[in-house]
Amino acid sequence: MAEFKNPQQEPGMERRLLLIFALTFVVILLFQPLLKKYLPQPPAPKPEAAQSQGSQTPPNQPPMPAEASAASGTSAAGKKVAPPASKQAETEAETVIENDLYKITFSNRGGRVKSWVLKKYKDKPNGQPLDLVNTAGAEKYGYPLTLWTYDESLRNKLNSALYVAGSTGTTAPAEITFDYADGDVAVHKSYKFDHSYTVEVHTSVEVNGAPVSAFPMWPSGFGDETTASAYAAGQIAYQYDANVERLAMKKISGGGTVPGPFHWAGVSDQYFAAVFIPQDPRNAAIVTLRNALEIPHKPSDPNDKQMDKVDVLGVAVGNLKGTTSVRMYVGPKTLESLQSVQVPGITGAEPDLRGIVDFGWLGLIARPLFLWLRWTFKYVHNWGWAIVIQTIIINLALLPLRLSQMKSMLKMQRVAPQIKSIQEKYKKYSLRDPKKAEMNEEISALYKKEGVNPIGGCLPLLIQMPFLFAYYRMLGVAIDLRHATWLWVPDLSAPDPRWVLPIAIVVTMFFMQRMTPQAGMDPAQQKMMNFMMPAMLGYISFNLASGLCLYWAMGQLIGIVQQWALNQSSLGREMREMMAKRARKKEK
Repeated sequence: MAEFKNPQQEPGMERRLLLIFALTFVVILLFQPLLKKYLPQPPAPKPEAAQSQGSQTPPNQPPMPAEASAASGTSAAGKKVAPPASKQAETEAETVIENDLYKITFSNRGGRVKSWVLKKYKDKPNGQPLDLVNTAGAEKYGYPLTLWTYDESLRNKLNSALYVAGSTGTTAPAEITFDYADGDVAVHKSYKFDHSYTVEVHTSVEVNGAPVSAFPMWPSGFGDETTASAYAAGQIAYQYDANVERLAMKKISGGGTVPGPFHWAGVSDQYFAAVFIPQDPRNAAIVTLRNALEIPHKPSDPNDKQMDKVDVLGVAVGNLKGTTSVRMYVGPKTLESLQSVQVPGITGAEPDLRGIVDFGWLGLIARPLFLWLRWTFKYVHNWGWAIVIQTIIINLALLPLRLSQMKSMLKMQRVAPQIKSIQEKYKKYSLRDPKKAEMNEEISALYKKEGVNPIGGCLPLLIQMPFLFAYYRMLGVAIDLRHATWLWVPDLSAPDPRWVLPIAIVVTMFFMQRMTPQAGMDPAQQKMMNFMMPAMLGYISFNLASGLCLYWAMGQLIGIVQQWALNQSSLGREMREMMAKRARKKEK
C-alpha cells in the first residue's frame, strides 16, 4: 500500500479552493442590485434607538448570505450552527479502571492514559507489575489514547485540554467518558471495559460543527523497552484477510499514512502489543509514528552517564471520514489471549489476532514446536524441563538419520582410494579443460556403482539446522518463557548469567567432534576443526537465550551418548579401523 502524508491535502486542492472563492465573490457582487430591488428592506431605525444601540446589530436585520455565514459557523446545508456549549474541567483529576488483568489510570488532561499496568507480568528491575506505558517516550511524544490530527495546533490543543470525565465505576465492566468543548471545538471520547484485554474506543472531534479526522493512538512504544535491543524489536503490523504486512524500523516514516482496508493494525515489541480493530475496515487508516529518543546505556546503573540513541515506534488508527470506533487489544502476545479476540470479516486466515506474533520464515516448524512445548509444560509445570523433554524426543527421532550418516561416511571411506586415483589421473588438466568433465563423470559413475550418496553425511545436519533456527525464532517471540526459571537460570528468554550453558555447549561440541568419524577429511584439518568449531559456536552462544542454549547443549549431550553407542557397533569399529589405517599411510 502506498504512503501519503495527509488525505486532506490532495494535489491541486489549493487551486480549486481559490477558484471557488473567487467565483463566489463575483456572484455575490452581481446579485447585490437584485437583492436590494426585490427583497424587503428593513425599516429605518428611530434616531433614539440608533443612538442607544450604538454599534450593536439591529434585531430585525435580514439573514446573511450563506457564503458569509459559513465563516461564522454554519452547516453545509446553510443552517446556523450554534457554537458548542463550553465544557471544560477546572482541575486535573485521575480515574482508575481495573479488572483481574490490568489497572489503567486515566487523566482528564487530554483524556489520556497515564499508566496501563498488567497485573500478571513483572518488569525486570524491581519485580513489580509491568506498566506498559513508556514514560520516557510518552512525556516527549504523547501518552496512549491521546488523539492524532493532521493539524498540529489542533492536536496539541486536544491533548492538553482538561476534559470533563464521567464513569460508571472503577471495576470492569465499566465505561469512562471524556468531553471537552469551547467556542470552536467539541470532543467526545468513550472507553468500555470488560474482563478481557480488549477495550472499546469511540472518539469524535468537531471543529465549527464539521467532523475532523482524529485517530486514537499508542504513540511511544512499551514500558518493557529499557535497552536499545528492546527498542529495535519494535514493529508495526497490519492484516487484511490472509495478508499480514510487517513494517520494520527502516521502512517506517514518522507521520506517514497507510490507507486501508485492513482488519487490524498495531504496534508491538518482542512480547507485548497494542492492536486496533476498526469497525469500518474500508475507511480506516494508519498513521505511522517514529521518533528519536535517548535512553541510558545501562538502566540498572544510575552512575552510568552513557546514553544510547534509539527510535521509538507508535501508531494512530482511525476513520478518515470522522468518528472513529475501534476495539483495542493491549496486552501480551500470548497465543491464547490473541486467539480469543475475534476479528470478523477475515477470509483465508484465522479470524483473530494471532498474526501479530511473527514466527518468521520457519513458522511452519516454529509454531508447532511451541504448541508442543506448551502442551509438555502443562504436565511438568516448568519450561526448562519441558525443553529438556522435547529435546530428548527430537534427538531420538533423528537417531535413524545419524545412523544413515555413519553408513554414508563408511561408504565414502571405502571408495576414497578409487576417487583419489581418478583425481590423480586428471590432475594435469586445468579446471577449464573439457577433460575435467570426464573426471566428474567417472566419479559419479563410481558413486552410483557403490551406492554412495555424496551428501548423505551432511543430510542429518541439514535436517537438524531448521529445528535449531526454529527454536531460536520461537524463543524470541514466546512470552511464556519471559522470566521463566530453571535450576540456576533466572530467565530462559535471556542469556545465562553464569555462562554455564554456553560453556556446556563448547565442551559437548568438542567431545562430539572428537567422537564423530570425519570421512575423507585430512587428520590435520580434523584436528583444527575440533578446536575451531566449539570455540566459534561457544562465542555465539554467550549472547543467546538460555532456553536455546539449553536445547543446544542437551542435544549435544544426547548426541554424545548416541555416538558412543554407534562407535561400539560393528559399523563404528569398521570406520575407526579404516580411519586409523589411512592415518598410518599419511605418516609414512
